[in-house]
Amino acid sequence: MSTTEESTRPVLAPEQLRVLGALVEKELTTPQQYPLTLNALTLACNQTSNRDPVVSFAESTVVRALEALREKRLAVLFDGATSRVPKYAHKFAETLALTPPEVAALAVLFLRGPQTAGEIRGRSGRLHEFATIEETEATLRGLAEKSPPLVVKLPRQAGCKESRQAHLLSGPVTVEAPVRTSRPEPATLAVRLENDRLTGLEAETAALRREVAGLKQELADFKRQFA
Repeated sequence: MSTTEESTRPVLAPEQLRVLGALVEKELTTPQQYPLTLNALTLACNQTSNRDPVVSFAESTVVRALEALREKRLAVLFDGATSRVPKYAHKFAETLALTPPEVAALAVLFLRGPQTAGEIRGRSGRLHEFATIEETEATLRGLAEKSPPLVVKLPRQAGCKESRQAHLLSGPVTVEAPVRTSRPEPATLAVRLENDRLTGLEAETAALRREVAGLKQELADFKRQFA
């Protein structure tokens, strides 16, 4: 990926991602309460359900995140005659030219971390109802094929049937490769056990010899007292 491509994709801190994800979620699940006041947005960020990790942001943290999002044209402030207190909304879809399914999939990744396509479909029902897993996968492919891409498929973990997807709005995703170890053959295990047993016996024998030598020396010293 070129430097030019990287510069066109916003890079967001974890606090900014949580605030943006919460704004998207609440717009779609509780539209009657949207845009959100600072207090409502802070509560949305700190809720314990449908969040990973669970956080405990102070309002000042949310304000700083909002200021950064507004600079990136991803959030706006409503402050005027229509509202007695300032309220906040996102401009995520408009700024990045995203469809509703794409917004929903990214919001799940913002709020829950890397997910499989099946998990995204199951956890985005209130944001967007993916009819099939194929629709979910098509949406993720579209996000991965954007220029620059917004999601990436991670290497499949050992023991898992499906690869997870991760967003790229925090920069490139680094995944540590699992350390592969081969299981020793039965004969090798048997030899190792035998070697361990022999090593233990040799250590016990050496300890007994030292003990006998010590007793002999004590006996010799005792006899010299009466010589």
